[in-house]
Amino acid sequence: MPYFIYRIDARPIRMLEKLEEHETYRDASARVKQLRAAQAEGSTALIKMIHAESELHAEDLLNEVRMAAPVLGDD
Repeated sequence: MPYFIYRIDARPIRMLEKLEEHETYRDASARVKQLRAAQAEGSTALIKMIHAESELHAEDLLNEVRMAAPVLGDD
């Protein structure tokens, strides 16, 4: 399964832009680090890497709403 690299911009609506696709984790991880370092200061876009079966599956996973874990303990 390939690793996909996406730019996610949440303004004004959440938009996904596929940047690249890599076969190995090492290559994808290094490229994500390069892209994040080169990103303009003050940019609100996120650079994310995801491991998925296909581009469609990757976008489904990135758009999935995840529940926050409950906080246990007394405040």
